[in-house]
Amino acid sequence: MCAEPTPLSRCALPAHPKRTLAVHAGQRLDRQRFCADVAAAASVLQRRTQSCYALYHEDAYPFGVALFALWHSNKKVIIPGNNCPATADELAGQGYVLIGAWQGRESSLPSSAEALIELHALSSIDTQLTLFTSGSNGRPKAIVKTLLQLQREVDVLEAQWGRLLGESAAAATVSHQHIYGLLFRLLWPLASGRCFYSQLFLSPEPMLKALSGQPAYWAASPAQLKRLDELTDWDKLAGFSAIFSSGGPLPPEAAAKIERHCGQKVIEVYGSSETGGIAWRRSSHDTRWTPFAGIGLSRGEDGRCLLSSPYLPDVSTYPMDDRIELHDDGSFSLLGRLDRIVKVEEKRLSLDALENALAQSDWVEQAHCLLVSNRRDRVAAAIALTESGLAALRHQGRAAIFKSLRRQLQRNFESVVLPRKWLCFDGLPMTRQGKIDHVLLRQSFALDSAIYPQLLYCRIAANRVELEFRIQPELVYFDGHFPGMPILPGVTQLAWAEHYGKLFFSIEQPFLTMEAVKFKKIILPDALIKMTLEWRDENGKLYFDLSSVSESHSSGRMVYGVRP
Repeated sequence: MCAEPTPLSRCALPAHPKRTLAVHAGQRLDRQRFCADVAAAASVLQRRTQSCYALYHEDAYPFGVALFALWHSNKKVIIPGNNCPATADELAGQGYVLIGAWQGRESSLPSSAEALIELHALSSIDTQLTLFTSGSNGRPKAIVKTLLQLQREVDVLEAQWGRLLGESAAAATVSHQHIYGLLFRLLWPLASGRCFYSQLFLSPEPMLKALSGQPAYWAASPAQLKRLDELTDWDKLAGFSAIFSSGGPLPPEAAAKIERHCGQKVIEVYGSSETGGIAWRRSSHDTRWTPFAGIGLSRGEDGRCLLSSPYLPDVSTYPMDDRIELHDDGSFSLLGRLDRIVKVEEKRLSLDALENALAQSDWVEQAHCLLVSNRRDRVAAAIALTESGLAALRHQGRAAIFKSLRRQLQRNFESVVLPRKWLCFDGLPMTRQGKIDHVLLRQSFALDSAIYPQLLYCRIAANRVELEFRIQPELVYFDGHFPGMPILPGVTQLAWAEHYGKLFFSIEQPFLTMEAVKFKKIILPDALIKMTLEWRDENGKLYFDLSSVSESHSSGRMVYGVRP
């Protein structure tokens, strides 16, 4: 059995058990060592006049020591989601002392000199920390958590799964800078008497090696679990007492694959930094969620989830940005988001904030970002270029433009959430109602690069569109057409004209015939081609022309039925 639970308010007070509390830097450290390290750090911090500290560290043990030392020193503690230079600059500008490990800055943990103070139990109400998450307006949103709120979450987790875990150690591939990792990687094992591994493992392989067969549970993310493949040591994964996942939904096919290969039913936890844990599920066959004890849910008129929870700072109903469907057995289903906050590899991203950051560039007039899904979720950016942006595109090239924009974004965003797909326009495509044409953008980003040319730039008018393409050599049409002299087939040019015509124009009539089709010059791999399309609704004809700088390569008209 595990040691007797210890309230978070007393976790840093001297204790007798010699049980291993943490494995850090190859050492097995007990609770007495933890308490001594906290007291030593607190003795240093209490002599400092600064009252506000921003704590970041990848390793859970030094993070935990600093967190409890700051609490016992009556300091204000904030836990940012990253240590990016822009985050550090902003926090330092607000008067926060940076403590821990920050990129390119002199910041460290207090010296572990001999303790000169005696620690006392923390106040569950007055002891607080502040987490940050993306707000709906794109600005980081501060979320204050009291020790009482955190204690309630730990108590519910232990009541729900304590017997399942037994004496299992905590190992994680998720950060404790966010609420899920903070609870599952540090506070829950610390309070329950379980050992936790300090290292943030980047993948399962080094984690399994470090565990060496020791009973353990794994706090993972959906992105990491989706990447498990035939090279995974499934036999060792089968030895975990539990595998947890949070930060976003785990696709049913990924959950089913894990269960099929190692018998593990992943426990998914649904919640957020604002709300804490809300519900859980443990089946690849059921999409329904079971609320934790004490959680109350209702449904607004727009389908919005209305939450009451002991983890919230007051008893009023909290409106969430998720839509839900409630079921008679008390479970519920998630139906999607109402805002523009998305998850990329479990990192929360405000698409509004990303668009605003792109628009700060002299090259970008307007930007619209969206999440596209294939094997992985990726961010795609459609940008309307300014005159200087178009000039840069002409002289520096597409790759240089996007590299420069990504470098600009990296001061404020983590690399994993930066756009991976780009489209350039003279003005963003709009519907007849004056809204951004999401359907057109999604279909454009979804085009297969083995079948369609690389779109470099797009000009859109009422009944006319100009598309600038690079004809990449990897297109399937060059294979065998012809050996030693690859050229783009004429039928492919016709298929492209019709496809893009129907993409940009409302062509609903049936195809009838073609007129005046001419193939004048061959198109070779790596050619830069401009496709001009013009739709004349009055006679149901699509005019097309494929040309390069000096000459036309093909042209003609596609005839469709006239609207009745």
